[in-house]
Amino acid sequence: MFGLLQVAAVMIVALPTALSVAHALELPGKMRLDERTYRAVQHIYYPGFTIGGAAEPLSIVVTGLMLFLAPFGTAAFWIILIAFLAMLATVAIYWIAIHPVNKYWMEGAALGASGAAFFEVGEKGDGPKPRWTELRDRWEYAHVARAVLTSIGLLALVISLVVQG
Repeated sequence: MFGLLQVAAVMIVALPTALSVAHALELPGKMRLDERTYRAVQHIYYPGFTIGGAAEPLSIVVTGLMLFLAPFGTAAFWIILIAFLAMLATVAIYWIAIHPVNKYWMEGAALGASGAAFFEVGEKGDGPKPRWTELRDRWEYAHVARAVLTSIGLLALVISLVVQG
């Protein structure tokens, strides 16, 4: 049963890894865009990446369950802990750094009821609206950090399969 959970965890963590790496790979091209084009491009991510992002909380649940089931103190336990912490940090970066920026990008967009409710969560921040380049840089570099963290999480899970096996 634990082996099945491990395979499921790898597959679940692979989705946020793929999405975050895709965002990171877009960075060089997107940094060359003017404001109007950049803002237009940001709207194409909804709803696809939002739906795919549902795997992120699930990745915390499944790695947390693996951590609970792994024998404490074993090599597999510590490697799974790395995966769990990496996925936890990935979600934290989203809510702290990216979601507030997404709220700016999605202003005026036609959203369904669930999309509108999702983007209403949290604040955009106090004070004057930041320059678009500040928002862009925050969004882009936060996604690079998430790509690194999700890749670490996925790699740790794969290594835990080898160590466990």
